[in-house]
Amino acid sequence: MGFWTLFEASSVPVLQVLIVSGLGAFLATPYCNVLKDDATKHLNKIVFVVFTPCLVFASLVQSVTLEDIISWWFMPVNILLIYIIGGFLGWVAVKLLKPEPFLKGVVIACCSAGNLGNLMIIIIPAICDEKGTPFGNSGACTKIGLAYSSFSMALGAFYIWTHTYHMMRSAGEVYHAEIGSQKPSIKVANADLEAGAETHLLKAVDGSSSAHVPSSESYAAALSLPLSKSAEAAADQAQRPEPDLNGKPNSNKKGKTWENIKGLLHRILEELFAPPTIAAIVGLVFGAIPGLKSLIIGSAAPLRVIEQSVSLLGNATIPCITLILGGNLTKGLRLGKLKISMMISIICVRYVILPASGILVVRLANSLGLLPPDPLYRYVLMVQFTLPPAMAIGTMAELFNVGKQESSIIFLFTYLVAAVALTFWSTVYMWMLS
Repeated sequence: MGFWTLFEASSVPVLQVLIVSGLGAFLATPYCNVLKDDATKHLNKIVFVVFTPCLVFASLVQSVTLEDIISWWFMPVNILLIYIIGGFLGWVAVKLLKPEPFLKGVVIACCSAGNLGNLMIIIIPAICDEKGTPFGNSGACTKIGLAYSSFSMALGAFYIWTHTYHMMRSAGEVYHAEIGSQKPSIKVANADLEAGAETHLLKAVDGSSSAHVPSSESYAAALSLPLSKSAEAAADQAQRPEPDLNGKPNSNKKGKTWENIKGLLHRILEELFAPPTIAAIVGLVFGAIPGLKSLIIGSAAPLRVIEQSVSLLGNATIPCITLILGGNLTKGLRLGKLKISMMISIICVRYVILPASGILVVRLANSLGLLPPDPLYRYVLMVQFTLPPAMAIGTMAELFNVGKQESSIIFLFTYLVAAVALTFWSTVYMWMLS
């Protein structure tokens, strides 16, 4: 397989993402003004609740069987290693470069969560259609490649909508907590400033003192003042436990501990049973049980219209996510609060360290006899280490209103670099497998 043939097969899917993103950016510009902020938020919710679950379910139920799930047991381990290695490298980058607190979760998420679904479903069949690959017949390669890609999408959805979803949600809480903590200081500072100005004015009217109007410098300094002592004392008093009848503090530690445990369990269940994760679980169940699968798959299936409707909805996932990604770019091509060094570190993690780690992991697992003999399976495992950040991160950034501009800029540059990086590493992987 020639270099330019491989370059075309690897770069076309990435170029498609860039072209559709450009259309989304145009739709969000003042010239078109279609993708407004409200429209983007509502579209994100539809993608999260409807389109993504439909895509995951349809892809799994069509191509995955119980035998496949058993024989591909190493793939979830492989993705777990990607998250561990990428997350650790992202954590190291955050500690060294010290970005804004709310960007820490965004950076680690971009380093650990790859596009395990959308690009895999496009790239793997495109590779199989090319001549000279070490993967055998094109038709058989495409069929099994789609099964690998669908299983990868399901596993990726599980990891993304649990681990990454929790990380982005925490980043959103940090961001909004920072904003909320600044509002009381500004209100108190404004109140103190107005009271001071009123006092000076009254003194001037009484003739007891010359009028003194606060300058712009003093106004700016007043806005940065912390809470006054009275406000601090009131907040401290509100946090103190109320005394009981004997005058002793009533801590209710056991009640608070139980409430914290219940809150933690509720949050874990909420994140674990996000709509895309539920769809992945249901899709695996239907795909693994022949009786259930025959109900909705096949020309004679009694409920085939359900599967057809779900597939129709799922087809809208990738275009909508990509349009939203491009629409966020119209907020400016500036890095926002993201440092250039942070961007470079993300690119190095995703396209240098992770692919090299993938080669070591897959070769070690193969030498230990943990992998089936199919070279396409090993190729898919290594490609999983080489993908750009998952576009679902952009959906989560929009959902939680955190790092939208920064994540869009990360996607822009990482997907541009992916056109070259995927080509290079695909060439290396095929050379190793041939």
